[in-house]
Amino acid sequence: MGASERPRRLDGGQSRCPRCGLPGDWVATLDHDWVLLELDMRPLAHTVPADRRWIELSDGRVTVYGVCPPDQFQRCRIEHDLACPAQPLPDLWPWLTSLRIENARQVERQTDPKRRTPPEQWPDAG
Repeated sequence: MGASERPRRLDGGQSRCPRCGLPGDWVATLDHDWVLLELDMRPLAHTVPADRRWIELSDGRVTVYGVCPPDQFQRCRIEHDLACPAQPLPDLWPWLTSLRIENARQVERQTDPKRRTPPEQWPDAG
């Protein structure tokens, strides 16, 4: 899973991915570890495989939520590693592939001095 070394700030918070440079949220896990989660991304839990669902607890920590099937309205978080454009991963889910492509575009826009216009037709995200 995406549990990583603890962040530079002991209270978590936002940090940049060392591979792609995009921001993510460092969050403590129930196992007293840290995981870098994708910012502002809370898909429905049933759209994410059980071993990749990070559920936020009332104390701010997260845990993997392996209940199958989850409540249809339950939201979860995903590891930044799954959406990192600099991380080579297989096409796990169509919406995740679209997210990775958009994150790659964000990195490109941050490093490209020219402003680009959005595409005329957006890709089908599934």
